Amino acid sequence: MHAPALPLARVLACGAAIVTLSMGIRHGFGLWLQPITQAQDWGRADFAFAMAVQNLAWGFFGIFAGMIADRFGAFRVIAAGALLYAAGLLGMAGSTSPWAFALFTGVIIGMAQAATTYAVIYGVIGRNVSAERRSWAMGIAAAAGSFGQFLMVPVEGLLINFAGWQNALLILAAAALLMAPLAWGLREPGLASAAAARREQTIGQALREAFGYRSFQLLMSGYFVCGFQVVFIGVHMPSYLKDAGLSPQVASYALALIGLFNVLGTYAAGALGQKLAKRKILAFIYFARSVAIVLFLLAPLTPWSVYIFSAVMGLLWLSTVPPTNAVVAQIFGVAHLSMLSGFIFLSHQIGSFLGVWLGGFLYDRTGSYDEVWYLAIALGVFAAVVNLPVRESAITRSQPQAA
Repeated sequence: MHAPALPLARVLACGAAIVTLSMGIRHGFGLWLQPITQAQDWGRADFAFAMAVQNLAWGFFGIFAGMIADRFGAFRVIAAGALLYAAGLLGMAGSTSPWAFALFTGVIIGMAQAATTYAVIYGVIGRNVSAERRSWAMGIAAAAGSFGQFLMVPVEGLLINFAGWQNALLILAAAALLMAPLAWGLREPGLASAAAARREQTIGQALREAFGYRSFQLLMSGYFVCGFQVVFIGVHMPSYLKDAGLSPQVASYALALIGLFNVLGTYAAGALGQKLAKRKILAFIYFARSVAIVLFLLAPLTPWSVYIFSAVMGLLWLSTVPPTNAVVAQIFGVAHLSMLSGFIFLSHQIGSFLGVWLGGFLYDRTGSYDEVWYLAIALGVFAAVVNLPVRESAITRSQPQAA
């Protein structure tokens, strides 16, 4: 028994719009670092800690969001995530202590992101798009997240400048609620009964199989590095540039350029994943990131060097997402795709936690981001190496496992 597939155009349109809003809002959070810490008289480590908690919560709760979405569909999960997102942004605006800020910005918004981003959306794509077009479709969804960054970051910068940082968060809370009606387009009637009929494994069996498989472990290791690099840069680069005497507009344009060029990079990675070995695509992306950071640190820091670096990093930013998730679907199938993608993403978010937290911690200790930049370079080389041995072929099961 199979649930009828949703129309491809609807899946891509609604999924892309949801990811645009969810990822677009969170990509601009670095713009709030200095306004909030200065207004509240907090250290940068206080803001960085809340963002680090957010990334951990996003990864941890993404596993359970994926389990529920695999079983009952994405609609309820995304609608609940939209409500949590709005509540978290309201709490972020009203927090007067670092601990309250960490609760709303960290835990609540992290839970919301778990329910409204890639693991859940990719589960819908995996179930409703044929294997021949799956990597391409995942590239479309990831490119939407990048477009969200390009679209939303300059808007968020303008909102902060003209409405104030608190009112800007209230406006974004209203925008986050739009994800709930968009989720209606991803309803999968009959999913629960169809999923039960086609599922060869229980959740426990699927997890034991995945975590015992070497290629899954290697993909998790690489994704850890992805999280470390992109969240450190996304959150701390605005302050890094301002410390160097560049205007806040340079940081806003830099983050927007990352988003714009990532539209191209993620789409290209998804499309190339239909033709080339995905492990080689991933190895190239991670190594190229390290080269780009080295050249950025060696070059004189000017607005143009920032814009060139941002464009190059944009091509490499979320381009790891389509090939990584497509490999998971290719190896293990789609029955538990959202859950397994959630575990892969948890590794990404542990890396994100360390990247954003170490950025704030080491800056407060040393007055510089240099040590974290060097660590990001070394980790990129490591990720390139560990992705090369990944086996992309479907796992061989000796016999169906009773669910």
